[in-house]
Amino acid sequence: MVKTFQAYLPHCHRTYSCIHCRAHLANHDELISKSFQGSQGRAYLFNSVVNVGCGPAEERVLLTGLHAVADIYCECCKTTLGWKYELAFESSQKYKEGKYIIELAHMIKENGWE
Repeated sequence: MVKTFQAYLPHCHRTYSCIHCRAHLANHDELISKSFQGSQGRAYLFNSVVNVGCGPAEERVLLTGLHAVADIYCECCKTTLGWKYELAFESSQKYKEGKYIIELAHMIKENGWE
């Protein structure tokens, strides 16, 4: 059975894909920071992502304080990848609103990383 993804990122760009099914997730140009911590280790913060679904928002106390976040998952294989920051309650964390965390454990680099 062939899987079709909702969005394909251009082959001329370095991309991040789901390690489980290889669906494209993000373009390297959308990477904001590599200095984040997920529940399973290191994670990256992205400005935008593709082929990702979003669960309901809930309040969680994270390392940087209280946030309203929604788990995100791969639209193709349904694996939970990280979360989306819906709301930050502290003014110093407002820059995260609307941004996405994807844990390194769930993504792989593709297209021109050598």
